[in-house]
Amino acid sequence: MKKALITGITGQDGAYLAKLLLDKGYKVYGLVRRLSTPNFWRLEELGIQNQIEYIDGDLMDQESLNNAVKIAQPDEVYNLAAQSFVATSWKQPVLTAEVDAVGVIRVLNAVKNYAPKAKFYQASSSEMYGNSNGHAIKDEDTPLHPTSPYAISKLFAHWIAVNYKDSYGMFVCCGILFNHESPLRGIEFVTRKISDGVARIKLGLAENFCLGNLDAKRDWGFAGDYVEAIWLMMQKEKADNYVISTGETHSVRDFCKEAFGVIGIEDWENYVIADERYMRPSELNVLQGGSTKAKEVLGWEAKVDFEGLVKMMVEADIKRLSK
Repeated sequence: MKKALITGITGQDGAYLAKLLLDKGYKVYGLVRRLSTPNFWRLEELGIQNQIEYIDGDLMDQESLNNAVKIAQPDEVYNLAAQSFVATSWKQPVLTAEVDAVGVIRVLNAVKNYAPKAKFYQASSSEMYGNSNGHAIKDEDTPLHPTSPYAISKLFAHWIAVNYKDSYGMFVCCGILFNHESPLRGIEFVTRKISDGVARIKLGLAENFCLGNLDAKRDWGFAGDYVEAIWLMMQKEKADNYVISTGETHSVRDFCKEAFGVIGIEDWENYVIADERYMRPSELNVLQGGSTKAKEVLGWEAKVDFEGLVKMMVEADIKRLSK
């Protein structure tokens, strides 16, 4: 039986990855921070909360990470934990850097010292590309030009992971995942703001909702598809980095139109209020990924299309709120 340690197991990706690994026969350990109110709702929704062995730990505490690796003695370590909301990174840049950048060094050190043969996955981000002028489609060779404290922290983490692979001979791979959403996405993210807002309007619980830049374009895929790509990376003999994306872009405006279409509303503009409070200080206008390498080397392709993703999220929020 393979053993895996997942940091960030209570998040969207952590929950889907945990289910995938459990279905494949892994023993799964999850690193969790001590909180007054445990945040296990995603694991509960997937029906796997009681199938995981939890270990207390924090990316800001080296000793707790050492202890987690000693207990789990994992074959595979998936570092998904992060302060992952871009907007918050401007309000709390030091905390973001401490967790998303320096925290990765702590996890790498714990693995290097106490499970040196374990394979290590680092969750990199498409936000690292920023506004890479002259590069419409971003792949593994596209220059990186981050435009937020979050993206800059992720860039540091990406390169320190590569450095540990080169310096210590560790198996370290980075997945540069483009935007991936699901019914388990946090409510603070724009896609869930939309699906939740549309569901509330459908059920008569709200008359409208507020958003920021409606013209920002993203390459949106389904998180359940993307964790499969993560697992496939870790099964290769040689560690490498991969872009994971659908290769299509849609604007926030498109997402709204599609979401309102699920409930039969065409004049959706009457229900959405543009609010400057949700605008970024430095806007990232378009992100589109090229996953040719993942297709050729990993045999991976996205299965859920844009329309299917939006429908899935809206219907899940209607069901959730109906309760």
